[in-house]
Amino acid sequence: MSRNDFGLDELGAGEAATFFSISPAAPLECLSARFRRHAYAPHTHDSFVVGTIVAGCETFMIGGSQYYAGPGDLCLIAPGVVHDGRPAADGYAYRISYPTVGYLLDAAADAVGRRWTGTPFFPDPIVRDPELARMLATGHRLAEERGESLEADELLLQFFVRLLSRHGHAAGQADGVPGESGPVARALDYLDSHFAEAISLVTLAGIAGIPRTRLIRAFNRQTGLTPHAWQTDRRVRHARVMLAQGTAPAAVAAACGFYDQSHLNRAFKARIGVAPGAFQAGSWRGGPYALADRGRLRL
Repeated sequence: MSRNDFGLDELGAGEAATFFSISPAAPLECLSARFRRHAYAPHTHDSFVVGTIVAGCETFMIGGSQYYAGPGDLCLIAPGVVHDGRPAADGYAYRISYPTVGYLLDAAADAVGRRWTGTPFFPDPIVRDPELARMLATGHRLAEERGESLEADELLLQFFVRLLSRHGHAAGQADGVPGESGPVARALDYLDSHFAEAISLVTLAGIAGIPRTRLIRAFNRQTGLTPHAWQTDRRVRHARVMLAQGTAPAAVAAACGFYDQSHLNRAFKARIGVAPGAFQAGSWRGGPYALADRGRLRL
């Protein structure tokens, strides 16, 4: 496959990323990016991560295993799964989408004429499927260049339907975080409910009912993150929602428990790939989608 199939030039000297959203009736968040140095901090998403590498190679860790993805590969990461991401060798360019569980269920229902029973999941985080990779990249590029269009909508819907048919399965229920019981579950519940507050390790260990060192080990073993990293990730996920609703970044930083807007900027970019302002410029905020709002934003 040539890079012309995907609409991205070969890797250049700099880095760039564009965040955009399409179809207000059934929103789908997307990111096109070129990274030579940027490394994602370990993080999670409330949605699936479905994308393809269009140039170079990306490597990421999931559950202690390292994966490599290149052109023709599809990256498929479920909601709540801790992962990172960084360039391998000279960098990479990719096109990523973030479909919600509901979005995938709607796509499946359109294909079979009824609702899926269970939650979609993909057994492997990387699958080799050049045909679907090309379809995703083409629809993604059209959506970025033209905003909402019938052609882009058709391509992306066909892509997700075929993706589910070829590589998807249905679970009886969402898997959630493995081992969510006992002390770690109590700590998770407290962190999720009080993510914007200053929480001491002593307090958290008391809620969990186990010593501090043991809590850190158990938390990291079951979630892939330390308690502090989980709290930061939870703050970023809530900041993402507030930014998409149009809240000013400074107000978001204060509401989510960050020291200041600079702290929010660093944590957000490390997990989402773009700064809060760039993310907000490409999000739906209740109004018409303006192509001018989606210009390529330098990092």
